[in-house]
Formats: sequence, structure tokens, C-alpha cells
Amino acid sequence: MPRHDAAADGPWAAGPRPHETASSQVVAVVVSATAEWRALEKLYPGQPRRRSPFGEWFTLPGDPAGLVTALVYGGWGKIAAAASAQYVIDRFAPQLLVNLGTCGGLAGQVGRGEVLLADETLVYDIVEQMTDPDEAIAAFTTAIDLSWLGPPPYPSPVRRARLVSADGDIVPAQVDGLRDRFGAVAADWESGAIAWTAARNGVPCLILRAVSDLVDSLGGEVYDDAAEFERRSVEVMTTLVGVLPAWLDAWKRRPPDWSPRGFTLQRKGTT
Repeated sequence: MPRHDAAADGPWAAGPRPHETASSQVVAVVVSATAEWRALEKLYPGQPRRRSPFGEWFTLPGDPAGLVTALVYGGWGKIAAAASAQYVIDRFAPQLLVNLGTCGGLAGQVGRGEVLLADETLVYDIVEQMTDPDEAIAAFTTAIDLSWLGPPPYPSPVRRARLVSADGDIVPAQVDGLRDRFGAVAADWESGAIAWTAARNGVPCLILRAVSDLVDSLGGEVYDDAAEFERRSVEVMTTLVGVLPAWLDAWKRRPPDWSPRGFTLQRKGTT
């Protein structure tokens, strides 16, 4: 991927960035997996694209809930997820950072198609053998402040849950351990890095992931069928972008005195 510069934007080069538009209110939606982004290409085939160091981005038509909403391809895995989340925060200065995508469910703990609202993320593939391994896991565990939502019912049917992340698909032999040690019901590759980066910048975060496939101790439903995962990714992303306007409307209607709690560092440029 070439470095981003003005020339790479082509006809967009002279236009303002979303947060430079007068009186605009910007939400940024990071989409991580390539299959998830390809699904969006099918759902929004005519939307003009701009380039970034990580791929492409475009704005949703119609400004749902009166918010300029940038959909950004962030890339798969924790490295790309953290880097692209920081890029999005620095470039767009979003009032809310959203992550939409798929996740793998632990069979018996969650159903395929169930939409999970992450209230905490945890990175489980940290292997610390010199000091306290639990302390190392805790260092990259992020509680997500969802108090702006108020009590249920939520804008669309969801299950609040901890999402666990690793740079790898769920290993069947680890299913019982993920359930018993971490209380996991589902796992993905990126949500832990995105939530952690948002928290370090003081940016509110919303993560909605739908279960595309189930894994048990014997294997995964789509581990030998990439085409089926692509098909299910279209189903997931169709569902999630369909409910996104309702969640953005809820964000727009948050209490006027609401401010995020529990961030360890202040966002750049704030006092």
C-alpha cells in the first residue's frame, strides 16, 4: 500500500476532510477484515472512495442521524487495528469510534447470527513467562463506557458481552479455556486493539460484532471454507449497517452532560 498523500485522493484531493467541514459532526466506523470490507463494497457500490495508508474509506450516504459517518477499512489483526484506529482518530477527530464486524462464537455459549455489544475487551494471546501472566492480560483489558445508552431496550437486539481478541482464529483446543478462564462467548482479531486505542485517546467507542460461525473442541464451521465465510460476512455486514443508524441516533440523543469515564490518558488537544 503506497503512503497516503493528496495526489492519491485524485478528485477528492481538493475537498475537505470530514471534520474540516463547517458544523459537521463526525463518527468513524472501522471495518477490519477484508471479507467484511468486500461486503460493504457490495452494499455501497456507487460511493466514491478515498485512499488511506490502510486501504479505502468513504462516507455513508444520507448522513444518518445527522452525523457525517466515515467507513474506513482498517485491516485485520491487532497491529493494523491499533494503527488504523489511531490514524482514524488523528485524521477525522471523531466524536465516536465504531467497530463493526464478524466474530467467531464458542459453540454452546452463543448462537450464530447473534449480535454482541462489547462492554469489555480482552487480548488473550499475550504470553508472559517472567512475571505475572494475569497482570499482563489485565494491562490490555479495556472496559467500554456504554452509560450513554441508558438502560435497555437498546436500539436493536444485542447481547452485552466481553469480547476476547487474538492474532489468530479460535483454536479448537482452546475453546474450553477461553470459556472457563475468561468467560468468553466469542472472539475476534481486532476489537481488543481498537477499544484499547480509543481509550488511550479518550474517544468513546462502540463495538458491534455478529457471530458469523461457531467453533467447538472439534473444529470450526468455516475453517475449510473461505467462500462460506465471505457469504456470511455479507449477511453480518448487511445486518450491522442496517441497524447502525438507530445506534447513531441513540448516540446523538445521549445526555447533554455525558462524558466518558475511566480513560487513563486525555485526548490530544484537550485540557
